[in-house]
This record gives sequence, structure tokens and C-alpha cells, in this order.
Amino acid sequence: MATVLHNLSDYDPNKLPSADILRGQRYAIIVADWNSEVTYAMAEGAVQTLKESGVPEDRIIVQHVPGAVELTYAASQFVGRVNAIIVIGCVIKGDTPHFDYVCLSVTQGVAYLNARGETPVIFSVLTTLNQQQALQRAGGELGNKGTEGAYTAIRMANLE
Repeated sequence: MATVLHNLSDYDPNKLPSADILRGQRYAIIVADWNSEVTYAMAEGAVQTLKESGVPEDRIIVQHVPGAVELTYAASQFVGRVNAIIVIGCVIKGDTPHFDYVCLSVTQGVAYLNARGETPVIFSVLTTLNQQQALQRAGGELGNKGTEGAYTAIRMANLE
């Protein structure tokens, strides 16, 4: 039986608030430079989705950090200053347990920021077994996790 691939970035733009509302909102995108072939493509997807939805480019802040562990600290600097924060990273499993510690660190950090309830922090961090899986989710056949992050950020910033 063949595996059916589904583009996970398909979303219903009708579920988003109007462009009039989004014009007044600000979003931060924190991008890890590690695995930049993947993370930069995801960041481009996030920026494009925000702009297409009505967020002006000058109200989108893109901040680069060295790696995934640094995403939490950078995100914490934007809490209360923007309507939502998207953290973008890519951790690819290697031969050591480093993968587990990095994934745990960023996951717990984002969960902590969200539990504070001040600003939604959207987890667009890929945790894959290999680079091919990451590329499939960074604009490849499985969509763009950055696009998904932007859509989710808009929805969470406008909860009713």
C-alpha cells in the first residue's frame, strides 16, 4: 500500500479575521540559523502568509538566532510587544542524544511561555529523522511548516 502524502499547509483563509483587523497587528518570527536551508524557507513561508493575509510587512519582525535552543529566549523578548510569536527551527536527529536535549529544551521553553498566557508562541520547529523529511516540510511536498505557523499565529492572536 502506497503512502499518500498530504500537503499540511492547506488552510481555509475564510477562518482568518479581515485584513482590516490584521493591518493593525504585529507578529514576530524567530528563526534559528542552524539548518538554514530549511529554516529560511520556513520563514519565507511565514512572512508570505502573514502578508497575503493582510499584515503589513513593516509590522512583521524577523529575528535570527544561532540555533533552536536560543528560540525560547528570543521569543521571551517579544512577549507583550506583538500579537503572536512564531518560532522556527529544525532539529535533525543524529547519532548522539543531543537531538533529545535540544528538542526538550525548546519544547519546554515554548510551553512555558504559552502557559504564562500573555502572547501566543507558535511552535514551528521541525524535529525530523533526516534532512529529506525536513525539506519535505519546508516548502516541499508536505507543505511549509512556516506557512502553518503563520496561519496558526493569526488564529491564536484573534481568539474570540
